[in-house]
Amino acid sequence: MSENPTESPPIAAATARRFSTNVALTLGTRLIMLAAGLGASVIAARKLGPDGFGILAVLNVIVALAVQIGCAGLPSANTFFVSRDQRRFSRIAIMSLKFGLLMGTVLAAGVVLVAWFRPSILGAIPFKLVVIAAIAIPFPLLLLLGLNLLLAIGDIDRLNLLDAANQIVLLLNAVFVLLLINGNLETLVVANAIGVGVIALALVAMIGRTISRSTEAQTVTEPHLFRQMIRYSFKFHVSVVAGIVVLRADLLLVNHFRGATEAGPYAVASQIGSLLLLLPAIISTLLFPRIAAAVADPQALITTRVTRYAALIMLLVCIAVVPLSFALPIIYGRPFAEATSLLLILLPGIYLLGIESIMVQHFTGTGLPAAIPVFWLISVAFNIGLNLIFIPGYGARAAAVSSTLTYALIFLLVAIYFRRQTGNKLGHALLIKRNELSQLPALVRLGLFSR
Repeated sequence: MSENPTESPPIAAATARRFSTNVALTLGTRLIMLAAGLGASVIAARKLGPDGFGILAVLNVIVALAVQIGCAGLPSANTFFVSRDQRRFSRIAIMSLKFGLLMGTVLAAGVVLVAWFRPSILGAIPFKLVVIAAIAIPFPLLLLLGLNLLLAIGDIDRLNLLDAANQIVLLLNAVFVLLLINGNLETLVVANAIGVGVIALALVAMIGRTISRSTEAQTVTEPHLFRQMIRYSFKFHVSVVAGIVVLRADLLLVNHFRGATEAGPYAVASQIGSLLLLLPAIISTLLFPRIAAAVADPQALITTRVTRYAALIMLLVCIAVVPLSFALPIIYGRPFAEATSLLLILLPGIYLLGIESIMVQHFTGTGLPAAIPVFWLISVAFNIGLNLIFIPGYGARAAAVSSTLTYALIFLLVAIYFRRQTGNKLGHALLIKRNELSQLPALVRLGLFSR
């Protein structure tokens, strides 16, 4: 029986196979991205040292925070509204790209002004580097908006291509700038800004060609569409911004209170943690439009089944990382030895956050109830409070403990809400059954969405 009662078994099976194919392709792409990202970070860490690598990581966090705050939740609204009616694609794409260009420019100016008038916030980071990083902000914003449009129409091939290209360019920049021409941090920041700009413009060109081949912009008129999107995106935006603050702001606080030297090892541990979240991120990304387009599923049968398998896989991945964490000082160099203990502290929280990111898709794909943003606001307040109290005295280890406790908190809040709203016991959503293990090979071939 299909999860979607309106689909016949052959259609459901084809949908499931297509989902499995997309997961496999996306996972392969993410593995390439993982290798490229690790390669770029190892080269940067060894050539720039803890200070330079810490500054580079802080600049990247500044850009990421600006993009996530300034996107206003529209990337997810793009996926949600286009998934429900793909005839809207052209109109939504045009609105989104205009918004991205305008908001990106405003954000860039805002970051520069903050760095000029309040330089102490960023510690010892040179103003020139902040300006270079800020100028590039419109490009990752356009990239984020555009990739979610491709996701909504199921164009997974081009989405994966551009996603992988973004990481590969970072690796090539690190090799060329730091190894071949023996350049410095400033040259690397410039090269990275140019790289993301080229990829973003390529994506805009692709979307433009798709729009030019369509008549949707003229045939579909919804005067209040943008207003509807903003209403939806606002709720989602609170969750996204809160999530990025919880995941990234601690590095800024470590840099502010303890300096770039301590921020460097913590950036390594945080980056490995982010890489471990790639698998649940892939599943969540592909699950979101599927749930948004499906008939009502009040018992969350789709999400529950996927979450059970993801919980098992994430557990195995995190266990495997424990011995590998002791190799970080060998890979990155002895100045980054502290990254091992920081990563071990982060691992339990990373496991719980990975599961939460999949479980919550049942709510994001069905309109996002107000409770989810509230949960994230509670988690942000909890996280920032702990960080402000303990980072000045205890440094990066306090940030790692605070992050793990915060990840556990958001998991518990969402899991309890999931239990109440769907009627599923948490064990049913999290613990894989013995007979399901024997079905795993068949499920991999058919996909996780057929029952």
